This record gives sequence, structure tokens and C-alpha cells, in this order.
Amino acid sequence: MSRLVKAALCFTAALILGAAQAQDPAPDVLVKNVTLEVVDLIAKDKEIRAGGRAKLIHLIEAKVLPHFNFNSMTALAMGQSWRSATPEQKKRLTEEFKTLLVRTYASALATYSNQKFDFRPLRAKPADTDVMVQVRVLQPGAQPVPIDYSMEKTGAGWKVYDVMVGGVSLVANYRTEFNNAVRATGIEGLIKDLQAKNRGLEAPTAEKK
Repeated sequence: MSRLVKAALCFTAALILGAAQAQDPAPDVLVKNVTLEVVDLIAKDKEIRAGGRAKLIHLIEAKVLPHFNFNSMTALAMGQSWRSATPEQKKRLTEEFKTLLVRTYASALATYSNQKFDFRPLRAKPADTDVMVQVRVLQPGAQPVPIDYSMEKTGAGWKVYDVMVGGVSLVANYRTEFNNAVRATGIEGLIKDLQAKNRGLEAPTAEKK
């Protein structure tokens, strides 16, 4: 292959990569677009509006999950215990934690689906790779509920690694629970606890079916 052809291929690859990066939405735009799209889909879906939890979870898995970094979230929630987990245990912990968060998120989303949102301006520099996107859920006759998304820039775009609701970090909230479980019954015990919680959250859906 001639140098000219190699140079042309490298230049083309650079253009493609640059275009792909340029198409990645800013973190605040991403949060706004996903939130409004999901809320709009919920509002238009009669089955979900009637309490179709299984379909709501499917919607979240399709539209929301791709923008979360569950490996980072699980590692942060585990704290120092993450280091002592085997690769297989880390995989199982991540899957169970993801399932738990999806069902928790579904419940919260169903609650806020009728509300309006105030998407605050992003306070970050163009070169920042770790930012916080602030959203306020507006409630008639009550104080807005702050939902803050901690996001990091990855090779696959911006990903959420923590969510703060009303000033309470989702990851930090679970860290204490996880550490207590690991001290009491070990990592395998924690995995069993998460599995039991997820089965409990699935029970209403199974009964409804």
C-alpha cells in the first residue's frame, strides 16, 4: 500500500471519528432529550398509564439504560469491598444492582411522569470530562424536587454514574447497606440479598400477569 493511500485512509478515519464525536450530544442535552422522550412515551402508552410495570421497565431498559455506567455505579456503591470480589462476583453484583436500580427508577418515573421539568444550564467547561447535570421536578404547591446526574465522558459518550435525588446520592445510600451486608454475610450474602430484593420487586408484576 502506497504512502499516499495510507495517508488518505488515515485522513478519512480521522474525519469519521471526528464526525462521530461531534454528533455526541452534550450531557445536559442528553439528559433532557432522554427524559422528555421517555415521559412522552409513557404519556402516550395506555398500557403503561394503566399500571403496566413490565412494559415500563422494558421502556427504561431500551431508552435509559444505555446512558448509565453500571460498572462504575456498582464499584462506587461497593467501596473497598469491590476489590475483594472475584470477576464473576463483580459481574453478578453489577447485574443484580442494575436490576434493582431499574425497578427503583421505574417507580420514581411513574411518580414524576405527570410533572414538568426544569433543566438547569450546565455549569462546565468544554474540556471537562466529569460534570453534574441538574434537573428540577416542578410540583404544584410544593418545592421542586432536585435530581442531579453525575456524568463522565467515556469512549461511548456521556454516561451517568450516580444520581442524587433531593440531595441524597443513590450510590452513597447503597454503600452503607452493601458494606453492612458484606461484613455480616460476605459478598455472596450480598448477592443473595440483592436477588431476594429483585424477586420481591418482580412479584407485583408477576401477580398482575
